[in-house]
Amino acid sequence: MRRPIEGAERIVRYMVDTAGLLAGQTILERTVNGRPGLVAVQDGVTVTVVAFELAGERITRIWAVRNPDKLGPWTRRSRP
Repeated sequence: MRRPIEGAERIVRYMVDTAGLLAGQTILERTVNGRPGLVAVQDGVTVTVVAFELAGERITRIWAVRNPDKLGPWTRRSRP
């Protein structure tokens, strides 16, 4: 389900609250749908793909996918 988080304060709060989920993951810089992005891999399996929309040096939108059914293609190409 899509639940946008808007506003700098709410986004930072969400990122801090979920930072513990990164333990044991390798974070890779990748291009995601033509945008700068990150791919989180754990035990050889892609667990999260994130894309960023930028305006100058500011991030204006973040898309994240954690649904394993949608990450299959990333697992095959995101090995560290």
